[in-house]
Amino acid sequence: MPNAPQSTQRSFGGATIPPRAGAGLKTAHVDAILSDSYRIGFLEIHAENYMGDGGPPHRALGAIRENFPLSVHGVGLSIGGEDGLDKTHVARLKKVVDRYEPGLVSEHLAWSTHDNSYYNDLLPAPYDEATLARVCRHIEQVQEALGRQILLENPSTYVQFEQSTISEADFIRQIAVRTGCGLLLDINNVFVSATNHGYEPLAYLEDFPLGRVQEIHLAGHAPDVDDEGDVILIDSHDRPVDDRVWGLYETVIGRIGSIPTLIEWDTDIPEWPILRNEAMMADRILEAHAGAVPSPRPRAARG
Repeated sequence: MPNAPQSTQRSFGGATIPPRAGAGLKTAHVDAILSDSYRIGFLEIHAENYMGDGGPPHRALGAIRENFPLSVHGVGLSIGGEDGLDKTHVARLKKVVDRYEPGLVSEHLAWSTHDNSYYNDLLPAPYDEATLARVCRHIEQVQEALGRQILLENPSTYVQFEQSTISEADFIRQIAVRTGCGLLLDINNVFVSATNHGYEPLAYLEDFPLGRVQEIHLAGHAPDVDDEGDVILIDSHDRPVDDRVWGLYETVIGRIGSIPTLIEWDTDIPEWPILRNEAMMADRILEAHAGAVPSPRPRAARG
């Protein structure tokens, strides 16, 4: 194998993600981010967009990584899938992580593969003992391969399984306890799922293991109509954060203190100032609660 370009061999400093607002990195925003007088707290990438060896995306990301902390968010590990993990995909993820030394690495509690087929979606799984054991096994394998802790994100869901015997919050809690993984709390996902299934988002958050949360995601959602004509919410990432989600976010930050918070906006992407303004709103909430005493966060269990 030929030697990697020199840019992939350098070591980046300042990998720690600060307790500030960040944004998902879009190539069209790179120049604006680098020249902006407002210094965003961190940038987050989808790992799968950077699994090639080189080219313009890596050159742009290299410039960003020299100036900002970075988090890596995966969408293709299929942590909840019945099949075993794709070892090639895990190796590619490790290459991205080793190359850019992110402060945080995260994935979804979902599945997207079956019988060598890949689906462009993050699909739900039943919350039962068999799924719990499988997800824990997969997370342990990923953490062993990467040599570091990962964060697991709660899903947005549109169906529930009759065979589920464990609540979602307790399911996620048990995963964190068994594997030592951290948690990524997507508050928009909480609101979307609660609305779709008819429960209170605050009740969900009361049961959620907030002390293990190391990152928060915020995003916009959109109304849709299901096959039976009922209105549901879709985690669309195509608009500003809803005021009700902001309210839930402020409640959570008031309880656990300031932690890294990402603004997600992945379709109908606006100009950088609009995304920056969403991040600035999150920063104002984080600053207002900077003196709050966070819940203790357990150390990662290894071995």
